[in-house]
Amino acid sequence: MTAEDTSIDLANRDNDRWLQMSRGEHLFPSRRKTLDADVVVLGGGMAGICAAVSAARNGASVVLVQDRSVLGGNASSEIRVIVHGVTKLTNGLADRETGLIEEILLHNRLMNEQNSFTVWDHVLYDFVMREENIKLLLDTQALRARMDGDLITSALCWQGPTETLITLNGQQFIDCSGDGMLAATAGAEYRTGREASTEFNEKFAPEKADGWTLGATILLSSSDMGKKTGFTPPSFAIPYHGDDKHSKDGHDDRSIIPFQEGFWWCEVGSDFDIIGDFDEIRHKLMGYAYGIWDYVKNSGKHPEADNFSLDWVGSVPGRRESRRFIGDHILSESDLLNFRHFDDAVAFGGWPVDEHNPGGIENLDDPPSFWHAHFDRVYEIPFSSLYSKNIANLMMAGRNISVTHVALSSTRVMATCATMGQAVGTAAALCIKKNISPRQLRTNHIDELQEQLLRDDAYIPLRPSNDSTDLAKTADRITASSTSSGDANLLIDGVPRDEFGKTHHWASAELPAEVTFEWNHPVRLSKVLIKCDTNVNRNIMMLKYERDDSSYAHGVPKELLKSLEVEALIDGDWKPIGSLDENRTRLINYDFETIETTAIRFTVTRTYGSPNAKLFEIRCYQ
Repeated sequence: MTAEDTSIDLANRDNDRWLQMSRGEHLFPSRRKTLDADVVVLGGGMAGICAAVSAARNGASVVLVQDRSVLGGNASSEIRVIVHGVTKLTNGLADRETGLIEEILLHNRLMNEQNSFTVWDHVLYDFVMREENIKLLLDTQALRARMDGDLITSALCWQGPTETLITLNGQQFIDCSGDGMLAATAGAEYRTGREASTEFNEKFAPEKADGWTLGATILLSSSDMGKKTGFTPPSFAIPYHGDDKHSKDGHDDRSIIPFQEGFWWCEVGSDFDIIGDFDEIRHKLMGYAYGIWDYVKNSGKHPEADNFSLDWVGSVPGRRESRRFIGDHILSESDLLNFRHFDDAVAFGGWPVDEHNPGGIENLDDPPSFWHAHFDRVYEIPFSSLYSKNIANLMMAGRNISVTHVALSSTRVMATCATMGQAVGTAAALCIKKNISPRQLRTNHIDELQEQLLRDDAYIPLRPSNDSTDLAKTADRITASSTSSGDANLLIDGVPRDEFGKTHHWASAELPAEVTFEWNHPVRLSKVLIKCDTNVNRNIMMLKYERDDSSYAHGVPKELLKSLEVEALIDGDWKPIGSLDENRTRLINYDFETIETTAIRFTVTRTYGSPNAKLFEIRCYQ
């Protein structure tokens, strides 16, 4: 490639021969645009959405860049991967994420009762578009970073449908795109492939380092047509010959049944450059996906599929791994398995160490996943793994963070990535306010970052809130009208869930019920914050086929508080300062004109089905 080739200006339209009929003029289209923002977020998957929204809600102006026509990344209708996180610990129950990712999933429960993937796309679109501080650019690919020393000054992007070259100027950049093209072109250090076991003392890593990455997958789904249906494979189908490599009981994990939501093990990886090999991998995956379905329908071994026909087949592979950017700390297998405590913890995970075999479906001699280890409790993710080691204003969230290959096999699931996204978005807003780098934030202000995350209903294991501005902690008396479990005084202990076998809630014995905070001397208040129950031990992510059991909730969690009233004792009289009749979130905020009061009373009246109400935290602010 010549120097002239590399300097092509994509926005230059001097050769256009455009006759604009309404004007009767020959014109040249303007295809160049510049936008300024405090924070530029690359990637509109679950991590990127949470990064953008958290930065925006904390006061930053944000541009969110997504290279597809829909948000959601691997969770979108284009790919349809389930939003897993701490879905199942060894006790069989979830210990799932709160904060923004839970808000998104609850929003979907209320807006998308039919569990439509295409409606889910627009639930995510709604979640982003209602934030006034966010400018969303769809169908836009970040091509290159422009640099000033070790600082990114702008991202050069191309928006295909508008044929527009867009320059995004920003102060903080967050790469949540998975592959991390912006971060790579900025010169951020990264690695691909598998580390040798000796580098981080990882027992599940190979003895010798190699280039293998977790593979990509194309999913499919099918529906019962009510009668026997046939199937003719397309010309590109690759015959599946895994007769002795799967079992109906699922013990070897390459199961045909259940087949309705596709085969996650229809996977192809790369031992060199999974990004450069993408097109070849996609063609293979299309062939393998149809080949497996041909086997299901026509081998004669699965009569239970006789009435089923394909109703959707993906065209976009869902990637699990490519670049892993290097931060001040590389999170490793031992960090997870030993539940290492980090003073700068900002997120958490608990999905198993789910390393897939190097060859995927092209290596049928090994199981599709080795499922190396399962967790009995959650582990911590430090902020030092979420910003670049050598680019001063670059953060990451998602599958491209500073992590080893083995550790990534757990941290890569999307609800876990979303907790990282909320952390870095909040961090970016704080960096803007203080005019500092992420590293400086970690060194000098990590408590402030953690406190803001906790205030916004993120969860950090073993890190209770110590908010000195919370006047609820100064109340002289906290009483409840009835109690079935816990204690009203636990509402100020700073722990927003029952944690590691210890109770941190108050639950009423009946409804309605009251909790009252009293002060011996008047306090000035303008804001109260309530964290109610959503039962984090049951999953609420969208599934194509709903489940309603101890691990999965159908619909809106019955424990969620639906209606409540807030009153203040002012000059001897109880006066209303807020009410809510159709609550939709675990975190409830009331802002009001400043009052002087000696007591606040919270009356919980209804839930979405539970006969009592449970609260985890109440805060009061001046």
